[in-house]
Amino acid sequence: MSSSPSTMALPAPPPAAPGFSLTPPTPPQPQRTIWGLDPSQLHTRYWASNGVQVVRQGEPSEIVKYAELFLLTESPTFTLFKLSDVVDALNWIKPQLLFIRLHDTRDRTYREHVVTDEFDQFVRFERRYEASSRLTRVALTPDRDVAKLWQSAPDALTGWRRLRRFIPRTERATFSVDGHIYDRTAPGEVAHFIYDLVARWHRPDSTVLRARLMHGKVWRDAQAKVDPAVKFIGPVWVGCGRKIAPSEMPIVGPTVIWDDPQNRPVNDDIHWLHIEPTPTPEETPQPRPHSLLDRVAKRAFDICFATAGLLATLPLYPFIMLAIYLEDGRPFFFAHKRETRGGREFPCVKFRSMRKDAEKMKALLKKTNHADGPQFFMEHDPRLTRTGRFLRKYNLDELPQFWNVLTGDMSVVGPRPSPHKENQYCPPWREARLSVRPGITGLWQVKRTRRAGSDFQEWIRYDLEYVEKRSWWMDLHIIWQTVAGILGKVSK
Repeated sequence: MSSSPSTMALPAPPPAAPGFSLTPPTPPQPQRTIWGLDPSQLHTRYWASNGVQVVRQGEPSEIVKYAELFLLTESPTFTLFKLSDVVDALNWIKPQLLFIRLHDTRDRTYREHVVTDEFDQFVRFERRYEASSRLTRVALTPDRDVAKLWQSAPDALTGWRRLRRFIPRTERATFSVDGHIYDRTAPGEVAHFIYDLVARWHRPDSTVLRARLMHGKVWRDAQAKVDPAVKFIGPVWVGCGRKIAPSEMPIVGPTVIWDDPQNRPVNDDIHWLHIEPTPTPEETPQPRPHSLLDRVAKRAFDICFATAGLLATLPLYPFIMLAIYLEDGRPFFFAHKRETRGGREFPCVKFRSMRKDAEKMKALLKKTNHADGPQFFMEHDPRLTRTGRFLRKYNLDELPQFWNVLTGDMSVVGPRPSPHKENQYCPPWREARLSVRPGITGLWQVKRTRRAGSDFQEWIRYDLEYVEKRSWWMDLHIIWQTVAGILGKVSK
């Protein structure tokens, strides 16, 4: 049976001589550059403009002594995120290593994939969408030795394990932020990175000496020629050797006009002593101004509400005290020193919910702290008594704080009362929250999520939000949410 010409078998080609190929290999295409820098070098320069050296696992490079921070990242990724909030956390908590959970929720693009059969014949196009959400981790450290430890790891998994093994838990912290993650091995991802970088990097001349500001957000290479009549819309970068003449259509950014491949400049060094300063944190938030009438009215409301609260809950006191006594004896109440308006200390009174040796146990349990800031929190705290666990669940342990409201040390609604030690972590946060009385309940208490690595961030955020925006409606809404939350627990 003869074969048709389309399926006739062809003789195998002769074997190639050792060390030679029948077809010459295709030379790799050089990466495009702008101002002599490829995308990976641009990523490095961007972070250097904020005083941060990118340190990749398994990629040897000099750990510079003038960098303020070191960004520890895995080789296949580029990352962009807002640095100012992270730097604030480093300043407040002062860990040796800050792990960052970077969450990217951008809408992703799709690719058309050609599907063929077993004979390599076209069947159909298949649209494949990329993931709509990504999560990766990076780390920040001010310690050069920690950066070297990461860089010398043979692989990423070993690197992360080394960091956790050699750095004590008390010297580590975790922070969750939204940002962008890019796969630097995928051309489409690199294109996304360049687009976002051009849009957000307003001063590339801080670490790229060849960059010259033309006007607005247009930057050109020192050896590029751009006609003054050319119209630009949005941020645009013009590379070395390019000649841009006027046309009817404007150049719309964010975009990059890459270097002329025949005229690529030599990279300049990073001048670490002359970098763009890291954006400074906002000034101390100012409390919303309230008139004398507002302050008198709030105080009158606190007195009336606290009096009603005490009268309504006093019948519960004998039963609560009896339960505490039967399980763990006296005392019935526990008073802890907290700070009120102006930093004045006062005894914050609660029903005792913990064992008598709770403070000694806290020192032993410090390494198991689930909170990411100065607080101590455990999901199943062994210091709690059975009665205390019940009181905590329904917020009954806080009933005596109505007395603190009557004495003027607290308010019904306000920031969480904190001791002096906790208030030292962030001066702007401290000054704002101590400008008002602390509350039995507050915005943080009704909105916190208890997500790992974000509790301290939420605490600061909601305290400052309350101080800046507090109003009668906000107070009433917080009280309603608090009561609804307690009733919801009771009904379960």
